[in-house]
Amino acid sequence: MKNTLKTIIFLLVGILYFTACQQPAAEEEYPKDLKGQKAMLKTKKKELKDLSKLIAKLEADIEKVEPTKEKTRTIVTLDTVARSSFNRYVDIQANVQSYDGKMASSETGGRIIKMDIDEGDYVKKGQLVAKIDMESVDKQIAELEKSLELAVEVYARQKRLWDQNIGSEMQYLQAKNNKERLEKSLESVRFQTTKANVYAPLSGVIDRVFAKQGEMAAPGAPIVQIVNNSTVRVVADVPESYLGKIRKGQAVNVNFPALELERKGKISDIGRNINPANRTFAVEVYMNNRSGTLKPNLLATMMLEEYSEKDVVVLPLELVQQQVDGRNYVYIMQEGKEGAFAKKVFVETGESYQNQIIVTEGLKGGEQIIVDGARNIAENDLVKVNS
Repeated sequence: MKNTLKTIIFLLVGILYFTACQQPAAEEEYPKDLKGQKAMLKTKKKELKDLSKLIAKLEADIEKVEPTKEKTRTIVTLDTVARSSFNRYVDIQANVQSYDGKMASSETGGRIIKMDIDEGDYVKKGQLVAKIDMESVDKQIAELEKSLELAVEVYARQKRLWDQNIGSEMQYLQAKNNKERLEKSLESVRFQTTKANVYAPLSGVIDRVFAKQGEMAAPGAPIVQIVNNSTVRVVADVPESYLGKIRKGQAVNVNFPALELERKGKISDIGRNINPANRTFAVEVYMNNRSGTLKPNLLATMMLEEYSEKDVVVLPLELVQQQVDGRNYVYIMQEGKEGAFAKKVFVETGESYQNQIIVTEGLKGGEQIIVDGARNIAENDLVKVNS
């Protein structure tokens, strides 16, 4: 420190001495001839050059003794560039449908005389849903039974006569045929009485009632609709352009906006034909619904993966800036002689989705990228990390 101060003092004395020596020169006459003027200017130029060197050395020595204040640094935050998987999805509108739903109907017509269920009731498979009035059938049975009594008596008499070789064979056969025909008719009508009761074809909830007690039920017409919503189907009509990108068993995300709910699932079935009206095909996802949260016809959004890539550099889109010439770049932090500084790195980008973009060239992963403050710096600017 003492030697440095001595040097500075010596230099100051030298400058003062040099300046003092120049005083008489200012009083010297300015040469009138051109050669003299040229010689004088060369001398002055050399003196100024020596003085500039002396000042520069003096400033350097002063800087060592009294360093200037630290240069201004921009405060930034950093993040480590990582490699990860990139997935891009397409959102397709869908709706919830019952996975299993059937109609309970009567095979015969008649008035409903008993029905103890209503919409929203839970029924088990095989449970009685409704009972049909079979009065007309009962009357048919009574009529046939009476006719059969006579036919049996006629047949018995004709048989006794035929066994005694009395009467014609034709009379005997007609009596036998009439008895057997009435027996078959009675059997058929009696079977219709088993159709008086209508049973639930599956376990589930009564979703809709088409006919109530006291009303007429037509043969084959539905009386109630039963749905089993413990499992539901989420069905979406997907444009045919995605046909090659979708496969059975592929994982999907399904969002239900009305419930603010998102669930994961897998594609359970893919339509086997293209709808010519809108050029779409059906995609179904079966979902567990034991809680009953998902209702049939509920709107949903099916998120289908249309692009994926593994082990790539993925950055937030706002970190990638663009020059006037169209080149993209980011700032990373590096250490230099004066500390941390910002380095501009030009990058090539690829696919993007939801504020994320793939960097194909320029970054390999592991770099310290500048996040906050990246828009307020220039290349080689000194930076300070906000801890």
